[in-house]
Amino acid sequence: MKKNTNLRSLAAQAIEQVVEKGQSLSNVLPHLQNKVADKDRALLQELSFGVLRTLPQLEWLIKKLMERPMTGKQRTVHFLLMVGLYQLLYTRIPAHAALAETVEGAVAIKRPQLKGLINGVLRQFQRNQEALLAEFAGTEMRFLHPSWLVKRIQKAYPQQWQAILEANNQRPPMWLRVNRNHHSRDAWLALLEASGMKGFTHQDYPDAVRLETPTSVMALPGFAEGWVTVQDASAQGCMNYLTPKNGEEILDLCAAPGGKTTHILEVAPKVSVLAVDVDEQRLTRVYENLKRLGMNAQVKQGDGRYPSQWCGEQQFDRILLDAPCSATGVIRRHPDIKWLRRDRDIADLAQLQAEILDATWLHLKPGGTLVYATCSILPEENSEQIAAFLKRTPDATLCETGTAEHPGQQNLPAADEGDGFFYAKLIKQ
Repeated sequence: MKKNTNLRSLAAQAIEQVVEKGQSLSNVLPHLQNKVADKDRALLQELSFGVLRTLPQLEWLIKKLMERPMTGKQRTVHFLLMVGLYQLLYTRIPAHAALAETVEGAVAIKRPQLKGLINGVLRQFQRNQEALLAEFAGTEMRFLHPSWLVKRIQKAYPQQWQAILEANNQRPPMWLRVNRNHHSRDAWLALLEASGMKGFTHQDYPDAVRLETPTSVMALPGFAEGWVTVQDASAQGCMNYLTPKNGEEILDLCAAPGGKTTHILEVAPKVSVLAVDVDEQRLTRVYENLKRLGMNAQVKQGDGRYPSQWCGEQQFDRILLDAPCSATGVIRRHPDIKWLRRDRDIADLAQLQAEILDATWLHLKPGGTLVYATCSILPEENSEQIAAFLKRTPDATLCETGTAEHPGQQNLPAADEGDGFFYAKLIKQ
């Protein structure tokens, strides 16, 4: 396959797929990355993620720099201009190279007649950059989030909302989970430092290591052998509450891509795990993770609202329900969430979570533990969801996570911390 396609035009196409067609970037990007040389994949990712992170600013600038928006068949050029502006604002690519490559992108998308326009708009930005950025800093759009989401976060966190939005706009840290069956965390850290890299531990999560500088997984000591897994620190926190024990039967619901399934088996290698997810395609990732780590679990496709369809009458000692949610806690990892979610989605998700929670509870043994988790920071999906569940479920008790007034433990995203994440530990009487 030809590997010299114009990278800027591919980034523009990726962004267009997300913004105009509602596609997820993680679905779109891998296909486009196959069209470029291996050494260029990281840059294609940086441009696509970066534009989606700063979209409102780039939209605002284009409105200021152009009399008429690009519409119809010229629409890809609009996104190509965004890629050009992003490079000038946020990357170390020399301005002349960023300009030349972006202008050439017009040829790759079969709009060579617009090269002059692209060049003109980007040069005009360079001339007026300071004044434009100063004006933008005074607008509502400076938070780089859709207004409905800003309002929800302001309402839920009147003191912390700006810090949350700021954390969402940063590049995410790279967290790892050390496989305790191979090494202690500190022993693996020593191997990491011996290979010239630096890592930091987490005070609450015993297997977690944050890399000083993100790197390719193949550079990590023993990655292929299963010594270490990429997993955010907050996601690892589920094990602090699930506390699996050897000999138990455990259900991991909404299990893809398998990070928590494998963590359960690292903590208690002799448990029997059933990993279930509604998305058949994403289950391939569960199989891949189990294979790399040399582990076994039963894996099934199934809908969490109808457990009897995939587990019959089976009862479990422990259930980990990582419920489908708005993913508002992981925006720094998936900036497309800001543009794919809608305000109305939140009520629909809360309804779905409640249905799954009620259905799954019936499959928990008396005395058993259910950990409800989401990567959301919105109360409707978290503390309010659990408060309502406790009210309608007399045999459920909240344990270790919050109080009856404020149920659950809510983590918020922060620079050197884990993602936004919520946990509630429930015991069946």
